[in-house]
Amino acid sequence: MHSSKNATPISASSRGVLSVSGSGSNLALWIEAARPKTLVLAVAPVAAGIGLAVFQTGQLAAVTALLTLIAATAIQIGTNLHNDASDYERGTDTADRLGPPRATAEGWFSPEQVKRAAHLAFGLAFVIGLALVVRGGWPILAIGIASLVAGYAYTGGPRPIAYGPFGELYVLLFFGLAAVGGTFYLQTLTFDWPALAVGIALGLPAAAVLLLNNYRDLDTDRIAGRRTLCHHLGRPRARLLYGMLLLASIATLLLTFGPAVAWPLLAAVPLGGLLTLKLVRGATGKELNPLLAQTGLFQATVTVLLLAGFALSHI
Repeated sequence: MHSSKNATPISASSRGVLSVSGSGSNLALWIEAARPKTLVLAVAPVAAGIGLAVFQTGQLAAVTALLTLIAATAIQIGTNLHNDASDYERGTDTADRLGPPRATAEGWFSPEQVKRAAHLAFGLAFVIGLALVVRGGWPILAIGIASLVAGYAYTGGPRPIAYGPFGELYVLLFFGLAAVGGTFYLQTLTFDWPALAVGIALGLPAAAVLLLNNYRDLDTDRIAGRRTLCHHLGRPRARLLYGMLLLASIATLLLTFGPAVAWPLLAAVPLGGLLTLKLVRGATGKELNPLLAQTGLFQATVTVLLLAGFALSHI
């Protein structure tokens, strides 16, 4: 097994990074460092939890909903930034990296700067979380603390989650069950089976995003000593699992709410099949970057169609 020390981090000089001057340029780079395209993975399950609560109760706690969205987004940004700096320090982000540019590896900011920004994002989530705990009590405190700890542990600590086979499970738990269930509880102050089902359904395509990311990076991850689920499955079985995750998301919602409510979700079936077909047909390397974005949009599409089903069922 190769050590991560064998990997050579990308440097500003090796990639020809332009010097940055001016607050406007810095702001643009910080926005890119936060990976805004990934934020849909944080927003979608919260929106679904809010929509489910309104569907079942006919009531909306608007301020609570807004704070929940901000806290979830802050945790996602903090996790992204901490991942950025940690991967650079561990030597995972090399010159052979196939994904979008990373702030630390590109030399835009130092690892210390990126980690401080991550701490600020986590701090914002913590402060907002305290306000949410006032409404939701100990269940929300437990979910909030677990989410913050998991955000650090994803690429930090002696045994990072992202470097083993449980990354997809982490995503399912925190970007699915915890996000939807916690949001629903904050709105209704109760737990209910449909909230868990929606959490599973939206966690599955989020897990597919991570699976696809690790599928793309499998070769460089192996060199860095990263043993993800994709490493253990191999690419053929990972492709099969990817398709199953997408279609199981739709099936879970149809079984939970029935065709009278969830029928709009049938429109997502061809999209899930098309995305799976693209992967099966042999997309590799940087060709997978658009597919990654489209997989995130699949989760957003499922969320929008579910909310449409809730709304149309009342007409």
